[in-house]
Amino acid sequence: MKKKLFCFGLGYSAQQLIQHLRQQDDGWQFAGTSRTAPDHPMDDVEYHLFADDSPLKNIDQILSDVTHILTSAAPNTAVGDPVLHHHYTDLAKLKHIEWVGYLSTTGVYGNRDGDWVDDETPPAPTSEKGHLRLSAEQGWLKLFHDHHLPVHLFRLGSIYGPGRGHLVNLKAGRVKKIIKPGQYFSRIHVDDIARVLMASLTKPNAGQSYNLVDNLPAPTPEVLDYICDLLGREPLPPTDINDADLSPMMKIFYSENKRVRNDRIRHELGVILEYPTYKEGFLSLLK
Repeated sequence: MKKKLFCFGLGYSAQQLIQHLRQQDDGWQFAGTSRTAPDHPMDDVEYHLFADDSPLKNIDQILSDVTHILTSAAPNTAVGDPVLHHHYTDLAKLKHIEWVGYLSTTGVYGNRDGDWVDDETPPAPTSEKGHLRLSAEQGWLKLFHDHHLPVHLFRLGSIYGPGRGHLVNLKAGRVKKIIKPGQYFSRIHVDDIARVLMASLTKPNAGQSYNLVDNLPAPTPEVLDYICDLLGREPLPPTDINDADLSPMMKIFYSENKRVRNDRIRHELGVILEYPTYKEGFLSLLK
């Protein structure tokens, strides 16, 4: 039987997964959604328009030959999770789906004042965005518990990779070295996101959640100093967080402080990260 992946949201991580699956040469087919007609569509991907105010038309037909689903559509205050808002009933009817992945965030753990959380830690969001994510997770898990849709949750740290993250922002002059003592962030290279998702595809465990982060939570100033050193640049001047003009998104970012473990992707899925820390990740981007 041919395998077909449908992505609700053909974004950065979904496109990386598609690239990895192409390399398997297993006859994978691909389809997914975009808010508008893409400027540079991928040749082998079937596109469908979908947005908060415009559900998929003919969804039964569109998903009739789909075997795997990845969803990364972000929830919002207007409709919550847009996929569940428009298509919960349609998804509940599906009986032929082998795997569903929902890309969530470590924001569901909220602020832990720098303490560690792991895959067994109960979510406790402290921001509106975190609460929206947790509500979306619960909606997808309801499809698993009530309708046996094989849903898996992936709680992602801060994503970086080609064209995205501190290296790009630093080169473009769009980043400041904000100092907040004791502040940690967990990160993940986009290639390792795809690597974990592929491991889950081959070893599904419906209803499970996975923290998708690397092995070394680190303060952002430490990461920026490392990148400057790789580039042969002087370190950025420090900016105390109390003097920083932060956007609303960045205020949320800095209001939550935790270190996230990734035990389950290693012990259950057997994943060995290609980029176990930010050091290997940013060095590879420069090469």
